[in-house]
Amino acid sequence: MEFNELERQRLAKLELLRAAGMEAYPPRVQRSHTSAEALQAFETSEAEQSTLPPITLTGRLISIRAMGKVSFAHIEDGHGRIQLFLRANELADSYELFTKAFDLGDFVEATGTLMRTRSGEISLQVASLRMLAKAMTPLPIPKEYEREDGEIARFGAFADIEERYRQRYADLAVNPDVREDFRIRSRMISALRRWLDEHAYLEVETPVLQPIYGGAAARPFVTHHNQLKQDLYLRISFELYLKRLLVGMYERVYEIGRDFRNEGVSFKHNPEFTQLELYCAYTDLAGIMETVEQLLSSVAESVLGAPRLHFHGHEIDLTPPWPRKSLREVIREGTGIDYVVYPTADALREVMRQQHLDASNTATWGHLVDNLLSEVEPSLIQPIFIHDYPVAISPLAKQKPGDPTHVERFELFIGGMELGNAFTELNDPFEQEARFLEQGRAYEAGDEEAQPMDEDYLRALKYGMPPNGGFGMGVDRLAMLFTNHRSIRDVLLYPHLRARDA
Repeated sequence: MEFNELERQRLAKLELLRAAGMEAYPPRVQRSHTSAEALQAFETSEAEQSTLPPITLTGRLISIRAMGKVSFAHIEDGHGRIQLFLRANELADSYELFTKAFDLGDFVEATGTLMRTRSGEISLQVASLRMLAKAMTPLPIPKEYEREDGEIARFGAFADIEERYRQRYADLAVNPDVREDFRIRSRMISALRRWLDEHAYLEVETPVLQPIYGGAAARPFVTHHNQLKQDLYLRISFELYLKRLLVGMYERVYEIGRDFRNEGVSFKHNPEFTQLELYCAYTDLAGIMETVEQLLSSVAESVLGAPRLHFHGHEIDLTPPWPRKSLREVIREGTGIDYVVYPTADALREVMRQQHLDASNTATWGHLVDNLLSEVEPSLIQPIFIHDYPVAISPLAKQKPGDPTHVERFELFIGGMELGNAFTELNDPFEQEARFLEQGRAYEAGDEEAQPMDEDYLRALKYGMPPNGGFGMGVDRLAMLFTNHRSIRDVLLYPHLRARDA
Protein backbone atom coordinates (compact mmCIF):
# COMPACT_ATOMS: atom_id res chain seq x y z
CA MET A 1 0.00 0.00 0.00
CA GLU A 2 1.03 3.58 -0.60
CA PHE A 3 0.24 6.17 2.08
CA ASN A 4 -0.08 9.94 2.05
CA GLU A 5 1.08 12.16 4.91
CA LEU A 6 -2.20 11.97 6.88
CA GLU A 7 -2.25 8.20 6.53
CA ARG A 8 1.36 7.95 7.70
CA GLN A 9 0.38 9.91 10.82
CA ARG A 10 -2.34 7.34 11.48
CA LEU A 11 0.16 4.53 10.92
CA ALA A 12 2.22 5.99 13.74
CA LYS A 13 -0.89 6.01 15.95
CA LEU A 14 -1.51 2.40 15.05
CA GLU A 15 1.96 1.57 16.38
CA LEU A 16 1.14 3.50 19.58
CA LEU A 17 -1.92 1.32 20.09
CA ARG A 18 0.02 -1.88 19.57
CA ALA A 19 2.86 -0.74 21.84
CA ALA A 20 0.27 -0.10 24.56
CA GLY A 21 -1.12 -3.62 24.11
CA MET A 22 -4.43 -2.56 22.54
CA GLU A 23 -5.45 -4.58 19.48
CA ALA A 24 -6.44 -2.27 16.61
CA TYR A 25 -8.63 -4.89 14.87
CA PRO A 26 -9.91 -7.28 17.57
CA PRO A 27 -11.84 -10.40 16.52
CA ARG A 28 -14.71 -9.99 18.99
CA VAL A 29 -17.14 -7.17 19.82
CA GLN A 30 -19.45 -6.75 22.79
CA ARG A 31 -22.47 -4.48 22.39
CA SER A 32 -25.37 -4.39 24.81
CA HIS A 33 -27.34 -1.51 23.23
CA THR A 34 -27.58 0.44 20.03
CA SER A 35 -27.39 4.22 20.39
CA ALA A 36 -31.17 4.50 19.98
CA GLU A 37 -31.82 1.76 22.55
CA ALA A 38 -29.48 3.46 25.00
CA LEU A 39 -31.19 6.83 24.68
CA GLN A 40 -34.62 5.23 25.08
CA ALA A 41 -33.49 3.19 28.09
CA PHE A 42 -32.14 6.26 29.85
CA GLU A 43 -35.29 8.31 29.26
CA THR A 44 -37.37 5.42 30.60
CA SER A 45 -35.16 5.10 33.71
CA GLU A 46 -35.44 8.83 34.31
CA ALA A 47 -39.21 8.69 34.11
CA GLU A 48 -39.31 5.68 36.45
CA GLN A 49 -36.55 7.08 38.70
CA SER A 50 -34.65 3.81 38.38
CA THR A 51 -30.95 3.10 37.88
CA LEU A 52 -29.51 1.53 34.74
CA PRO A 53 -26.61 -0.95 34.97
CA PRO A 54 -23.47 -0.29 32.90
CA ILE A 55 -23.91 -0.71 29.14
CA THR A 56 -21.62 -1.17 26.15
CA LEU A 57 -21.94 0.86 22.95
CA THR A 58 -20.13 0.64 19.63
CA GLY A 59 -19.82 3.00 16.70
CA ARG A 60 -17.66 5.26 14.57
CA LEU A 61 -16.09 8.33 16.12
CA ILE A 62 -17.54 11.37 14.37
CA SER A 63 -16.43 14.15 16.73
CA ILE A 64 -13.76 14.62 19.41
CA ARG A 65 -13.33 17.60 21.76
CA ALA A 66 -10.37 17.19 24.10
CA MET A 67 -10.38 19.64 27.02
CA GLY A 68 -7.38 18.72 29.13
CA LYS A 69 -8.37 15.99 31.59
CA VAL A 70 -11.87 15.76 30.14
CA SER A 71 -12.97 14.93 26.60
CA PHE A 72 -16.28 14.72 24.79
CA ALA A 73 -16.84 12.65 21.68
CA HIS A 74 -19.74 11.42 19.59
CA ILE A 75 -20.05 7.98 18.11
CA GLU A 76 -22.50 6.97 15.40
CA ASP A 77 -23.92 3.56 14.64
CA GLY A 78 -26.63 2.40 12.26
CA HIS A 79 -29.33 3.72 14.59
CA GLY A 80 -28.14 7.22 15.48
CA ARG A 81 -25.48 8.92 17.56
CA ILE A 82 -24.67 9.41 21.21
CA GLN A 83 -22.12 11.39 23.19
CA LEU A 84 -19.24 9.88 25.12
CA PHE A 85 -17.92 11.62 28.26
CA LEU A 86 -14.32 10.64 29.09
CA ARG A 87 -12.33 11.65 32.18
CA ALA A 88 -8.62 11.05 32.76
CA ASN A 89 -9.02 10.04 36.41
CA GLU A 90 -11.42 7.23 35.45
CA LEU A 91 -9.67 5.89 32.37
CA ALA A 92 -6.04 6.23 33.58
CA ASP A 93 -3.62 5.21 30.78
CA SER A 94 -6.49 4.62 28.36
CA TYR A 95 -7.34 8.31 28.44
CA GLU A 96 -3.88 9.35 27.27
CA LEU A 97 -4.02 6.69 24.58
CA PHE A 98 -7.40 8.05 23.49
CA THR A 99 -6.03 11.57 23.08
CA LYS A 100 -2.93 10.41 21.21
CA ALA A 101 -4.03 7.45 19.09
CA PHE A 102 -7.78 7.72 18.42
CA ASP A 103 -9.04 9.63 15.36
CA LEU A 104 -12.27 10.60 13.68
CA GLY A 105 -13.51 7.64 11.67
CA ASP A 106 -12.24 4.98 14.07
CA PHE A 107 -14.69 2.33 15.25
CA VAL A 108 -14.66 2.03 19.05
CA GLU A 109 -16.32 0.15 21.89
CA ALA A 110 -17.17 2.06 25.06
CA THR A 111 -18.53 0.71 28.35
CA GLY A 112 -19.93 2.88 31.11
CA THR A 113 -23.04 4.37 32.67
CA LEU A 114 -25.53 6.75 31.13
CA MET A 115 -25.93 10.25 32.53
CA ARG A 116 -26.88 13.78 31.54
CA THR A 117 -24.24 16.46 31.14
CA ARG A 118 -24.75 19.98 32.45
CA SER A 119 -26.02 20.98 29.02
CA GLY A 120 -28.68 18.26 29.30
CA GLU A 121 -27.31 15.87 26.66
CA ILE A 122 -27.64 12.16 27.40
CA SER A 123 -24.10 10.76 27.41
CA LEU A 124 -22.16 7.62 28.27
CA GLN A 125 -19.69 8.23 31.08
CA VAL A 126 -16.94 5.95 29.88
CA ALA A 127 -15.30 3.48 32.25
CA SER A 128 -13.43 1.51 29.57
CA LEU A 129 -12.66 2.13 25.92
CA ARG A 130 -11.07 0.06 23.20
CA MET A 131 -10.44 0.21 19.49
CA LEU A 132 -12.51 -1.95 17.15
CA ALA A 133 -11.13 -0.83 13.78
CA LYS A 134 -8.50 1.84 13.24
CA ALA A 135 -9.37 3.99 10.21
CA MET A 136 -6.20 4.57 8.20
CA THR A 137 -7.71 7.00 5.69
CA PRO A 138 -9.46 10.08 7.08
CA LEU A 139 -13.09 10.38 6.08
CA PRO A 140 -14.26 13.65 4.50
CA ILE A 141 -16.11 14.56 7.71
CA PRO A 142 -18.65 17.34 7.07
CA LYS A 143 -19.14 20.38 9.20
CA GLU A 144 -22.42 20.78 11.03
CA TYR A 145 -24.37 23.62 12.58
CA GLU A 146 -27.77 23.93 14.18
CA ARG A 147 -30.24 26.10 12.29
CA GLU A 148 -32.77 28.38 13.95
CA ASP A 149 -35.47 25.72 13.53
CA GLY A 150 -33.35 23.22 15.47
CA GLU A 151 -32.46 21.09 12.43
CA ILE A 152 -28.84 20.09 11.87
CA ALA A 153 -27.40 21.44 8.61
CA ARG A 154 -24.40 19.68 7.08
CA PHE A 155 -21.91 20.97 4.53
CA GLY A 156 -18.43 20.30 3.23
CA ALA A 157 -18.68 16.51 2.78
CA PHE A 158 -17.62 15.30 -0.64
CA ALA A 159 -17.92 18.31 -2.92
CA ASP A 160 -16.92 16.07 -5.85
CA ILE A 161 -20.17 14.28 -6.78
CA GLU A 162 -18.47 11.73 -9.04
CA GLU A 163 -16.01 10.81 -6.30
CA ARG A 164 -18.97 10.14 -4.02
CA TYR A 165 -20.26 7.63 -6.57
CA ARG A 166 -16.83 6.01 -6.89
CA GLN A 167 -16.35 5.79 -3.12
CA ARG A 168 -19.91 5.08 -2.08
CA TYR A 169 -18.65 3.48 1.15
CA ALA A 170 -17.19 6.82 2.24
CA ASP A 171 -20.24 8.72 1.00
CA LEU A 172 -22.51 6.54 3.14
CA ALA A 173 -20.19 6.82 6.12
CA VAL A 174 -20.39 10.62 6.28
CA ASN A 175 -23.85 11.38 4.87
CA PRO A 176 -26.85 10.17 6.88
CA ASP A 177 -29.17 11.55 4.19
CA VAL A 178 -27.62 9.21 1.62
CA ARG A 179 -28.01 6.26 3.97
CA GLU A 180 -31.67 7.18 4.42
CA ASP A 181 -32.20 7.33 0.64
CA PHE A 182 -31.13 3.71 0.34
CA ARG A 183 -33.25 2.70 3.31
CA ILE A 184 -36.23 4.24 1.49
CA ARG A 185 -35.29 2.29 -1.63
CA SER A 186 -35.13 -0.94 0.36
CA ARG A 187 -38.49 -0.30 2.04
CA MET A 188 -39.98 0.56 -1.35
CA ILE A 189 -38.89 -2.75 -2.89
CA SER A 190 -40.19 -4.64 0.15
CA ALA A 191 -43.54 -2.85 -0.19
CA LEU A 192 -43.75 -3.71 -3.91
CA ARG A 193 -43.08 -7.34 -3.13
CA ARG A 194 -45.53 -7.39 -0.20
CA TRP A 195 -48.40 -5.93 -2.26
CA LEU A 196 -47.87 -8.39 -5.09
CA ASP A 197 -47.63 -11.34 -2.70
CA GLU A 198 -50.85 -10.26 -1.00
CA HIS A 199 -52.60 -10.10 -4.39
CA ALA A 200 -51.78 -13.69 -5.35
CA TYR A 201 -48.77 -12.95 -7.55
CA LEU A 202 -46.07 -15.63 -7.42
CA GLU A 203 -42.48 -14.40 -7.29
CA VAL A 204 -40.24 -16.38 -9.66
CA GLU A 205 -36.72 -16.25 -11.06
CA THR A 206 -35.83 -16.42 -14.74
CA PRO A 207 -32.45 -16.82 -16.49
CA VAL A 208 -29.99 -13.95 -16.53
CA LEU A 209 -27.90 -15.69 -19.20
CA GLN A 210 -30.08 -16.29 -22.25
CA PRO A 211 -29.37 -17.90 -25.63
CA ILE A 212 -31.75 -15.40 -27.27
CA TYR A 213 -32.36 -11.98 -25.77
CA GLY A 214 -35.80 -10.43 -26.06
CA GLY A 215 -38.74 -8.69 -24.47
CA ALA A 216 -37.55 -5.14 -25.10
CA ALA A 217 -36.01 -2.86 -27.71
CA ALA A 218 -32.38 -2.71 -26.61
CA ARG A 219 -28.90 -3.91 -27.51
CA PRO A 220 -27.62 -6.72 -25.29
CA PHE A 221 -24.30 -7.50 -23.66
CA VAL A 222 -22.70 -10.65 -25.09
CA THR A 223 -20.71 -13.21 -23.12
CA HIS A 224 -19.37 -16.71 -23.82
CA HIS A 225 -19.72 -20.03 -22.00
CA ASN A 226 -16.35 -21.78 -22.37
CA GLN A 227 -17.45 -25.31 -21.52
CA LEU A 228 -20.52 -25.26 -23.76
CA LYS A 229 -18.76 -23.20 -26.46
CA GLN A 230 -21.87 -21.05 -26.61
CA ASP A 231 -22.42 -17.30 -26.92
CA LEU A 232 -24.99 -16.01 -24.43
CA TYR A 233 -26.64 -12.69 -23.71
CA LEU A 234 -27.26 -10.90 -20.46
CA ARG A 235 -31.02 -10.46 -20.35
CA ILE A 236 -32.58 -7.17 -21.38
CA SER A 237 -36.00 -8.18 -20.01
CA PHE A 238 -37.77 -11.00 -18.16
CA GLU A 239 -40.84 -10.83 -20.39
CA LEU A 240 -40.65 -13.86 -22.64
CA TYR A 241 -39.66 -16.21 -19.82
CA LEU A 242 -42.38 -14.93 -17.49
CA LYS A 243 -45.05 -15.32 -20.17
CA ARG A 244 -43.94 -18.92 -20.73
CA LEU A 245 -45.06 -19.53 -17.13
CA LEU A 246 -48.61 -18.45 -18.02
CA VAL A 247 -48.57 -21.24 -20.60
CA GLY A 248 -47.59 -23.50 -17.68
CA MET A 249 -50.80 -22.57 -15.81
CA TYR A 250 -49.54 -19.98 -13.37
CA GLU A 251 -52.01 -17.09 -13.51
CA ARG A 252 -50.05 -14.30 -11.80
CA VAL A 253 -46.25 -14.08 -11.77
CA TYR A 254 -43.67 -11.39 -11.13
CA GLU A 255 -39.94 -10.90 -10.83
CA ILE A 256 -37.80 -8.14 -9.35
CA GLY A 257 -34.24 -8.37 -10.61
CA ARG A 258 -31.45 -6.98 -12.73
CA ASP A 259 -31.58 -6.30 -16.46
CA PHE A 260 -28.63 -5.32 -18.65
CA ARG A 261 -28.80 -3.07 -21.70
CA ASN A 262 -25.81 -2.08 -23.79
CA GLU A 263 -26.92 1.46 -24.48
CA GLY A 264 -26.22 5.05 -23.52
CA VAL A 265 -25.70 6.30 -19.98
CA SER A 266 -27.77 9.28 -18.84
CA PHE A 267 -29.49 10.74 -15.79
CA LYS A 268 -32.09 7.97 -16.10
CA HIS A 269 -30.09 5.14 -17.71
CA ASN A 270 -27.50 2.76 -16.25
CA PRO A 271 -26.18 -0.31 -18.10
CA GLU A 272 -27.53 -2.56 -15.35
CA PHE A 273 -30.72 -1.67 -13.55
CA THR A 274 -33.48 -3.16 -11.41
CA GLN A 275 -36.73 -4.04 -13.09
CA LEU A 276 -40.13 -5.21 -11.88
CA GLU A 277 -42.21 -7.21 -14.35
CA LEU A 278 -45.61 -8.74 -13.63
CA TYR A 279 -48.04 -10.74 -15.77
CA CYS A 280 -51.66 -11.51 -15.02
CA ALA A 281 -53.85 -13.97 -16.91
CA TYR A 282 -57.43 -13.14 -17.95
CA THR A 283 -56.97 -9.38 -17.97
CA ASP A 284 -55.97 -6.71 -20.45
CA LEU A 285 -54.50 -3.22 -20.66
CA ALA A 286 -57.37 -1.65 -18.68
CA GLY A 287 -57.00 -4.20 -15.87
CA ILE A 288 -53.24 -3.64 -15.72
CA MET A 289 -53.79 0.12 -15.45
CA GLU A 290 -55.93 -0.43 -12.37
CA THR A 291 -53.37 -2.83 -10.91
CA VAL A 292 -50.53 -0.35 -11.39
CA GLU A 293 -52.51 2.52 -9.85
CA GLN A 294 -53.31 0.45 -6.78
CA LEU A 295 -49.78 -0.94 -6.51
CA LEU A 296 -47.90 2.36 -6.64
CA SER A 297 -50.36 4.36 -4.52
CA SER A 298 -50.24 1.61 -1.88
CA VAL A 299 -46.43 1.49 -1.92
CA ALA A 300 -46.24 5.29 -1.50
CA GLU A 301 -48.67 5.07 1.41
CA SER A 302 -46.55 2.37 3.03
CA VAL A 303 -43.15 4.00 2.50
CA LEU A 304 -43.90 7.75 2.52
CA GLY A 305 -47.01 7.78 4.71
CA ALA A 306 -49.32 9.12 1.97
CA PRO A 307 -50.01 8.56 -1.75
CA ARG A 308 -48.14 11.77 -2.51
CA LEU A 309 -44.51 12.66 -3.05
CA HIS A 310 -42.42 15.77 -3.62
CA PHE A 311 -40.18 15.74 -6.67
CA HIS A 312 -38.10 18.78 -7.59
CA GLY A 313 -40.63 21.45 -6.80
CA HIS A 314 -43.70 19.42 -7.73
CA GLU A 315 -46.16 17.70 -5.43
CA ILE A 316 -47.19 14.55 -7.24
CA ASP A 317 -50.45 12.90 -6.29
CA LEU A 318 -50.60 9.14 -6.84
CA THR A 319 -54.21 8.79 -5.73
CA PRO A 320 -56.13 6.72 -8.33
CA PRO A 321 -57.53 7.03 -10.89
CA TRP A 322 -54.87 8.49 -13.18
CA PRO A 323 -55.55 10.19 -16.53
CA ARG A 324 -55.49 8.12 -19.73
CA LYS A 325 -54.57 9.69 -23.09
CA SER A 326 -53.65 8.25 -26.47
CA LEU A 327 -50.11 8.65 -27.77
CA ARG A 328 -51.46 10.41 -30.83
CA GLU A 329 -53.33 12.94 -28.69
CA VAL A 330 -50.35 13.66 -26.41
CA ILE A 331 -47.89 14.15 -29.27
CA ARG A 332 -50.32 16.31 -31.22
CA GLU A 333 -50.94 18.53 -28.18
CA GLY A 334 -47.24 18.78 -27.33
CA THR A 335 -45.69 19.24 -30.78
CA GLY A 336 -48.51 20.07 -33.17
CA ILE A 337 -47.60 17.02 -35.28
CA ASP A 338 -50.17 14.32 -36.02
CA TYR A 339 -47.83 11.45 -36.80
CA VAL A 340 -50.65 9.31 -38.27
CA VAL A 341 -50.87 11.78 -41.17
CA TYR A 342 -47.23 10.97 -42.05
CA PRO A 343 -47.14 7.17 -42.53
CA THR A 344 -43.56 6.97 -43.88
CA ALA A 345 -40.26 7.76 -42.25
CA ASP A 346 -39.31 10.30 -44.89
CA ALA A 347 -42.59 12.22 -44.57
CA LEU A 348 -42.45 12.29 -40.78
CA ARG A 349 -38.76 13.21 -40.79
CA GLU A 350 -39.43 16.18 -43.04
CA VAL A 351 -42.16 17.69 -40.87
CA MET A 352 -40.07 17.12 -37.73
CA ARG A 353 -37.09 18.90 -39.25
CA GLN A 354 -39.30 21.84 -40.07
CA GLN A 355 -39.73 22.21 -36.30
CA HIS A 356 -36.01 21.54 -35.63
CA LEU A 357 -36.76 18.28 -33.84
CA ASP A 358 -34.48 15.23 -33.60
CA ALA A 359 -34.93 13.33 -36.88
CA SER A 360 -31.79 11.55 -38.05
CA ASN A 361 -31.51 10.03 -41.53
CA THR A 362 -31.16 6.51 -40.10
CA ALA A 363 -34.16 6.63 -37.74
CA THR A 364 -37.06 4.36 -38.59
CA TRP A 365 -40.62 5.67 -38.61
CA GLY A 366 -41.20 4.06 -35.21
CA HIS A 367 -38.10 5.65 -33.74
CA LEU A 368 -39.19 9.04 -35.07
CA VAL A 369 -42.53 8.65 -33.28
CA ASP A 370 -40.59 7.78 -30.13
CA ASN A 371 -38.48 10.92 -30.58
CA LEU A 372 -41.67 12.99 -30.76
CA LEU A 373 -42.79 11.51 -27.46
CA SER A 374 -39.40 12.39 -25.95
CA GLU A 375 -40.11 16.04 -26.77
CA VAL A 376 -43.27 15.90 -24.64
CA GLU A 377 -41.98 13.67 -21.85
CA PRO A 378 -40.49 16.37 -19.54
CA SER A 379 -43.92 18.02 -19.20
CA LEU A 380 -45.62 14.84 -17.95
CA ILE A 381 -45.28 15.46 -14.21
CA GLN A 382 -48.46 14.00 -12.71
CA PRO A 383 -49.02 10.26 -13.30
CA ILE A 384 -50.54 9.54 -16.70
CA PHE A 385 -51.10 6.45 -18.82
CA ILE A 386 -50.31 7.09 -22.50
CA HIS A 387 -51.83 4.33 -24.60
CA ASP A 388 -52.25 3.09 -28.19
CA TYR A 389 -48.78 2.77 -29.70
CA PRO A 390 -47.79 2.00 -33.30
CA VAL A 391 -47.29 -1.69 -34.14
CA ALA A 392 -43.85 -0.83 -35.51
CA ILE A 393 -42.43 -0.18 -32.03
CA SER A 394 -44.51 -2.74 -30.12
CA PRO A 395 -43.80 -6.26 -31.48
CA LEU A 396 -45.14 -8.14 -28.44
CA ALA A 397 -48.48 -6.34 -27.91
CA LYS A 398 -51.93 -7.30 -29.19
CA GLN A 399 -53.39 -5.27 -32.05
CA LYS A 400 -56.00 -2.65 -31.21
CA PRO A 401 -59.40 -3.83 -32.51
CA GLY A 402 -60.39 -1.94 -35.64
CA ASP A 403 -56.97 -0.28 -36.04
CA PRO A 404 -54.29 -2.41 -37.77
CA THR A 405 -51.61 0.28 -37.22
CA HIS A 406 -51.75 0.44 -33.40
CA VAL A 407 -51.56 -1.96 -30.46
CA GLU A 408 -52.92 -2.07 -26.92
CA ARG A 409 -49.92 -0.70 -25.10
CA PHE A 410 -49.38 2.00 -22.51
CA GLU A 411 -46.41 3.72 -20.98
CA LEU A 412 -46.64 5.27 -17.53
CA PHE A 413 -45.10 8.70 -17.02
CA ILE A 414 -44.48 10.39 -13.67
CA GLY A 415 -42.17 13.27 -12.80
CA GLY A 416 -41.30 13.99 -16.42
CA MET A 417 -39.96 10.52 -17.21
CA GLU A 418 -41.19 7.16 -18.40
CA LEU A 419 -41.61 4.80 -15.47
CA GLY A 420 -43.22 1.70 -16.95
CA ASN A 421 -44.46 -0.10 -20.03
CA ALA A 422 -47.44 -2.45 -20.45
CA PHE A 423 -49.29 -4.48 -23.07
CA THR A 424 -52.35 -6.47 -23.66
CA GLU A 425 -50.02 -9.34 -24.47
CA LEU A 426 -50.00 -10.92 -27.90
CA ASN A 427 -50.92 -14.61 -27.58
CA ASP A 428 -51.54 -15.48 -31.24
CA PRO A 429 -48.52 -17.58 -32.36
CA PHE A 430 -49.11 -16.82 -36.05
CA GLU A 431 -49.23 -13.05 -35.52
CA GLN A 432 -46.23 -13.27 -33.18
CA GLU A 433 -44.20 -15.11 -35.80
CA ALA A 434 -45.08 -12.46 -38.39
CA ARG A 435 -43.98 -9.73 -35.96
CA PHE A 436 -40.68 -11.52 -35.28
CA LEU A 437 -40.03 -11.80 -39.02
CA GLU A 438 -40.74 -8.10 -39.47
CA GLN A 439 -38.34 -7.31 -36.62
CA GLY A 440 -35.73 -9.47 -38.32
CA ARG A 441 -36.04 -7.39 -41.47
CA ALA A 442 -35.68 -4.25 -39.38
CA TYR A 443 -32.49 -5.64 -37.80
CA GLU A 444 -31.03 -6.43 -41.22
CA ALA A 445 -31.87 -2.86 -42.26
CA GLY A 446 -29.76 -1.51 -39.38
CA ASP A 447 -32.06 -1.43 -36.34
CA GLU A 448 -29.79 -2.91 -33.64
CA GLU A 449 -32.60 -2.84 -31.07
CA ALA A 450 -34.99 -5.04 -33.08
CA GLN A 451 -36.46 -8.14 -31.41
CA PRO A 452 -34.82 -11.38 -32.67
CA MET A 453 -36.75 -14.50 -33.62
CA ASP A 454 -37.39 -16.74 -30.58
CA GLU A 455 -38.57 -20.12 -31.83
CA ASP A 456 -38.92 -21.61 -28.35
CA TYR A 457 -41.23 -18.78 -27.32
CA LEU A 458 -43.32 -19.45 -30.43
CA ARG A 459 -43.38 -23.13 -29.46
CA ALA A 460 -44.73 -22.13 -26.05
CA LEU A 461 -47.44 -19.99 -27.65
CA LYS A 462 -48.52 -22.93 -29.80
CA TYR A 463 -49.43 -24.82 -26.60
CA GLY A 464 -51.80 -21.94 -25.83
CA MET A 465 -51.28 -18.88 -23.62
CA PRO A 466 -54.32 -17.34 -21.90
CA PRO A 467 -55.26 -13.73 -22.62
CA ASN A 468 -53.18 -11.60 -20.26
CA GLY A 469 -51.73 -8.23 -19.47
CA GLY A 470 -48.17 -7.44 -18.44
CA PHE A 471 -46.30 -4.50 -16.94
CA GLY A 472 -42.61 -3.66 -16.59
CA MET A 473 -41.28 -0.84 -14.43
CA GLY A 474 -37.86 0.63 -13.73
CA VAL A 475 -37.46 0.25 -9.96
CA ASP A 476 -34.54 2.69 -9.93
CA ARG A 477 -36.69 5.41 -11.48
CA LEU A 478 -39.38 4.83 -8.87
CA ALA A 479 -36.65 5.21 -6.24
CA MET A 480 -35.66 8.52 -7.86
CA LEU A 481 -39.23 9.74 -7.35
CA PHE A 482 -39.45 8.47 -3.77
CA THR A 483 -36.12 10.07 -2.74
CA ASN A 484 -36.45 13.28 -4.81
CA HIS A 485 -33.37 12.69 -6.98
CA ARG A 486 -33.03 13.55 -10.67
CA SER A 487 -30.09 11.23 -11.35
CA ILE A 488 -30.29 7.46 -11.34
CA ARG A 489 -26.75 7.41 -9.93
CA ASP A 490 -28.09 8.82 -6.66
CA VAL A 491 -30.28 5.75 -6.09
CA LEU A 492 -27.75 3.09 -7.17
CA LEU A 493 -25.24 2.07 -4.54
CA TYR A 494 -22.67 1.35 -7.23
CA PRO A 495 -23.49 3.17 -10.48
CA HIS A 496 -21.44 2.44 -13.57
CA LEU A 497 -18.84 5.15 -14.28
CA ARG A 498 -16.23 5.78 -16.89
CA ALA A 499 -12.71 4.64 -16.08
CA ARG A 500 -10.73 7.35 -14.28
CA ASP A 501 -8.31 7.73 -17.18
CA ALA A 502 -11.02 7.67 -19.90
